[in-house]
Amino acid sequence: MRIFSKMLAALAAMTAIPAAAQQVGEDLEIIGAPESGAMGFQPAGTELARDLHWLDGMLLVIITAIVIFVVALIGACIVLYNRRANPNPAKFTHNSPVEIAWTIIPIIILVFIGAFSLPVLFKQQEIPEGEINIKVTGYQWYWGYEYTDHDFAFDSYMIGQPATGGNYVLDDNVEAQLQEAGYSRNEFLLATDTAVVVPVGKTVVMTVTGADVIHSWTIPAFGVKQDAVPGRLAQLWFEAEKEGVYFGQCSELCGKDHAYMPITVKVVSEDAYEQWLDGAIEEYAGTPRDYNVAAVE
Repeated sequence: MRIFSKMLAALAAMTAIPAAAQQVGEDLEIIGAPESGAMGFQPAGTELARDLHWLDGMLLVIITAIVIFVVALIGACIVLYNRRANPNPAKFTHNSPVEIAWTIIPIIILVFIGAFSLPVLFKQQEIPEGEINIKVTGYQWYWGYEYTDHDFAFDSYMIGQPATGGNYVLDDNVEAQLQEAGYSRNEFLLATDTAVVVPVGKTVVMTVTGADVIHSWTIPAFGVKQDAVPGRLAQLWFEAEKEGVYFGQCSELCGKDHAYMPITVKVVSEDAYEQWLDGAIEEYAGTPRDYNVAAVE
């Protein structure tokens, strides 16, 4: 069995050149990627992400105001009610107005937060009808994608994995593969040999599952994250608003190579997507777009 696995790895290494269908979008801007030393979110690439960014900002304002208020109260107590300023402390044990206030005000704050956060959650969880439907399967340690509308599938490995002829090290061979796929050395550990390609402005619905252990498919710039649980099907959706390249990572600890399981999504124009789709259908033996079941029958 071990010899067979090594033979498969060697075969994968010899065929590690990116597929012809994957050459689409080589001139795309890299938008959704982490930056060293940066703070804050990646640029929002969907309405879902914009909603999350706004919600985070609103919560930050509320939390900051609460912290300032509590610190001010503590400071006032220290200054006004220390032994020197107030040598004879009061003897009361209850203050009904204060107790009512510190019960009602937090309830109002929580209701206010819920009034804005629940619609954002519902928008994520209410899956619309997809114009593009993709099934995502997490494996140890790569992703499998099936475009169910056209019955073709492919696997996606990190450039630099043993399956692509690498050894998790940015050497000359891996850098050459990155350049051949349209990336630079800066995208090492982020770029994959094959990418998910979707058109801009279209509703994409992804059905997510796992084949072995729990994984998690996420693109931070899209504001989406869904656990891939073996034996269960879950869904997420997004509608990308700007052409570009967006990166993500498996976000559920799934074994020793968890850190080497990136996600690459290319958002292209509708014309470029149609051309890519024709090439992918031919390359991966999918169902042609003009295939007529009734005519065959």
